[in-house]
Amino acid sequence: MKRILFLGILFMILVPIGYYFLNGESQAKILPVINPIDVQEEMVDPEMLRIGMGHRIGAFRFQNQDGKFITEADMKGKVSVVEYFFTTCKSICPIMNSQMQRVQKKFIANNKVGIFSFTVDPEVDTVAQMKRYASAHYAKEGQWHFLTGEKAALYALARKSFFVLKPAEAQNLGDAGSDFIHTNNFVLIDPQLRIRGYYDGTNPKEVTDLINDIELLLQER
Repeated sequence: MKRILFLGILFMILVPIGYYFLNGESQAKILPVINPIDVQEEMVDPEMLRIGMGHRIGAFRFQNQDGKFITEADMKGKVSVVEYFFTTCKSICPIMNSQMQRVQKKFIANNKVGIFSFTVDPEVDTVAQMKRYASAHYAKEGQWHFLTGEKAALYALARKSFFVLKPAEAQNLGDAGSDFIHTNNFVLIDPQLRIRGYYDGTNPKEVTDLINDIELLLQER
């Protein structure tokens, strides 16, 4: 009798565990598609706040550290990671770009992964300055782009496409040469130019999550 009772209890324990592994774990994680309505309001250009679906990264054209013009076409068909920063930043930017080096190292041999680092301070961050900064971070040519250009266009792209800048007046504080505060976010973009995730670029655990999610998008059909 005791043996039958023991086997019954064991059965009741093992069946749910088996179901979890066969059904829960076997289902691949699906990353959300993020639209303006899903993002913190202060990060989004007011004219886009109510957009609930269909958001894509808009057109842009900026120079990278090699003087080459980079556009949104360079993101199409790739999994991309985006950040906003400036080269003279002494607070979070060095941490962020140290973590971004981890991302590059993981995917350095994969031409389907690109990294796009946009400046918030283009007056200082010239092509030559970006070249020096890129070299110091061992940026792979053609994979990790440090982008500069017209300030208004850089800010508009951040507010209307990536949602990574908030008005400085909200905290009466701004980055050097900036009317906005850039966040510590890395933004994950899929090959269809859709936002699929935000990650704290100063948090190693979240950057590990980012690396894992890049792997997921590379396998996504």
